[in-house]
Amino acid sequence: MLLLVLSALAIHPLEGTVAIHAMLTVSQVSKSFAGRILFEDASLQVNRGDRVGLVGPNGAGKTTLFSLILGEASPDSGKVSLEKNATLGYLPQETAAAGAESVLELACGKSHQALEDEHDWEIEPKAKRILAGLAFRETDFDRPARALSGGWIMRAHLARLLVMEPDLLLLDEPTNHLDLDSLVWFQEYLKNYPGAILMISHDREFLNALVGSIVEIAHAKLLRYRGNWDSYIEQKAAREEQQLSAYKNQQKEIASLQQFADRFRAKASKASQAQSKLKQIDRMEKIAAPTAQAKTIKFRFPQPPRSGLRAIALKDVRHAYDSLVVYDSLDFEAERGQRTVLVGPNGAGKSTLLKLLAGVLPVQRGERELGHNVRVGYFSQHRVEMLNVRQTVLETVLDAPDPVPEQTARTVLGSFLFRGDDVFKTVGVLSGGEKSRLALVKLLLHPPNLLLMDEPTTHLDVGSIDALIGALEQYEGTLIFISHDVHFIRAIARSVLHIHGGQLTPYAGDYQYYLDKSQATSARAALTAGRGLTNEQPETAAATAPVGAPGMREQKQQKRAEAEARKALAKGRRETEKRAHDLEMQIAILEGRQKELSGELEDPAAYEPGGRAVAINRELSTVSDELARLTTEWEKATAELTLA
Repeated sequence: MLLLVLSALAIHPLEGTVAIHAMLTVSQVSKSFAGRILFEDASLQVNRGDRVGLVGPNGAGKTTLFSLILGEASPDSGKVSLEKNATLGYLPQETAAAGAESVLELACGKSHQALEDEHDWEIEPKAKRILAGLAFRETDFDRPARALSGGWIMRAHLARLLVMEPDLLLLDEPTNHLDLDSLVWFQEYLKNYPGAILMISHDREFLNALVGSIVEIAHAKLLRYRGNWDSYIEQKAAREEQQLSAYKNQQKEIASLQQFADRFRAKASKASQAQSKLKQIDRMEKIAAPTAQAKTIKFRFPQPPRSGLRAIALKDVRHAYDSLVVYDSLDFEAERGQRTVLVGPNGAGKSTLLKLLAGVLPVQRGERELGHNVRVGYFSQHRVEMLNVRQTVLETVLDAPDPVPEQTARTVLGSFLFRGDDVFKTVGVLSGGEKSRLALVKLLLHPPNLLLMDEPTTHLDVGSIDALIGALEQYEGTLIFISHDVHFIRAIARSVLHIHGGQLTPYAGDYQYYLDKSQATSARAALTAGRGLTNEQPETAAATAPVGAPGMREQKQQKRAEAEARKALAKGRRETEKRAHDLEMQIAILEGRQKELSGELEDPAAYEPGGRAVAINRELSTVSDELARLTTEWEKATAELTLA
C-alpha cells in the first residue's frame, strides 16, 4: 500500500531491497553539510521489532540522518535502503500541517484518500480510541483540525501515525506536546507497537522504558549500544575508559620508540635499528585520543537577593472555573530554599496552584501573601509572549537592569543551543521551542528569588537539560515546579506535593522518598497517581497488639500527651513565625529610611552652612544600628524555625 507524503508528516516506502531480516539499512554512508563532515562511512541496521534511541549532541546529525532515511536528502556516498514494500512513518519535532479536515478525519487519513473504504469500519473506532488516549475529547473529533493549537495538531498527526501502523516509525521528540497522562498512555501503547521504532528523545525515562538499543552519533559514525539509556551510559563510560587506557599505553610505546630513534639515528652501528623503530611507529594503527565530553557549563550563575523565611502563603483560598471548584479553603506555604515538585493527575490543579502563586490567576477568595523581599518569576510555555520580537537573541538576554557580561551570556546561550550567529537572529523568526529556550535563559541569568516553573525541560535536548540542572543546583532561592521529566525531578526536587481533589499531601523527602511512601508501580506513573498516601499507617486494633503492648487507656493517655506536645510546639512555632514576620516588616521600613537618608546625603545642599548633614549622619547611624540589631533577631528567629 502506498501512503502519500505530507508536507510536514510523511508516511512512505523507500525503494531498495536488503536482507530479509533487515528493515532499514544505512550502508557506509558519508555526508557533509556546509563544509562539515557529519557522517563518514557510517552504517546502521534496524530490524523488524527493533526499538532504537538515536542520541548525540545538537548538530551531530540526528535530523540529517532522518532526512537521509526519508529520502529528503541524498548521501554523498553509500546507500540508505528500506525493505521492499515496507512503510515508513515520520513525526517531526515541530510544525505539522492541517487542512479543512476534522480531527477524526485527520487521524483516519481520509482526507488524503490513503485508506480503502472497506476498512473504514475498523479504522474509525481505532482512531477514536487513540485520540482519546492522547487526551482528545469526543466533542473534539468533528472540530476542524486547523482550528487547533500547534501542539494539538501534532497530537492529531501522532494519532494518524498510530492508526496507520507503519512498519518503521521515525519519532523526533514525540513527548514534547504531550501532557503527563497522555505521555503515560503513549509510552504504554508503544510497548505493544507491532512495528520497529527509531526515535530521538531527551526524555531518559521514556528511553529507559522503551528502547532495546541506543545509537550514538559520534566521530561521524553510528555507534550502537545494546540496552536502554542507563545501560548506554554505563557502557559508554567503560568504552571511553578502555580507549583512554589503550591510547595512553600506545603513546608510551610511541614515545619509547621515538626516543630510541632520536638517540641512535646518528650512530652508524645503530642507524638501521633507529630507522626500524620509526617504521614501526608508522605501521601502527593509531588509537584516537578520547574526545573530551561536552560538560555542563561551569560558572557561577547570578543569584537573587535573599528573601524572608516565608517566601509565599495562600490562606483560605478558593478558586473555580465557572461551576468547577478546583480549590476551596486552600492553605499553602513555601519557605525560603524549598525545592518542591507538584504531582498528581491531570486536572487536579497543579498548574492552577502554580498560577495562583505567580499571581497570574487572581485569588477569588482568601489571601495571597508574599514574604519579605520576595520577587516572583513564572516560567511557562506562554512566557514566550513576553519576548520582544524585534530584539535579537543576544539583545534579549542582555536587556536587564543589571546585565551579565556578553561572554557570559553567549556561553549560557550556547548551552541552550544558541551557538555562533544564532545569537543575532531576531526573536520573531525563532520557532516556538527556540523562544521557550530563550525565555528560560533570560530567567536563569536574571533570577527571581521565588521561581515557579511549568514543564521547563520541554524543547531541551539532553545537554541543555543537564545545563539547566547545573544552574538550578546553584540556585539559592525558592523553587516550585511541574515536570514530566523523571531524571530532572530526581536531580532537583527535595520535597514532593501531591495534589488531588483539591487536597494537598506533602512528602518531606525527595522523589525516591515519595515513590517509596506511595508504593508506586513506576516512577512515571507516580507523577499522575490519583491519590497520595499519608505518612501515617492505620492504627491496629487492641486485640492484635503484641504481648506487652500498652492497653487502650495507656494508649489514649499517650496519644493525648503527644497531641498536647504537638499543640505546644505548633503554638511556639506560630509565635516565632509572627515574630519573624514582624521583624521583616520593621527591617523593610528601616531599609527604606536608610535609602532615603543616603539619598539626602548625596545632595550638596546638605553640606552648606546650616545644612542637615550632621543630623542626617546621626539619624543614619541610629538606623544602621537598629537594622543590625533587628537583623540579628530575625536571623535568630529564622534559625529557630529551621531547627523546629
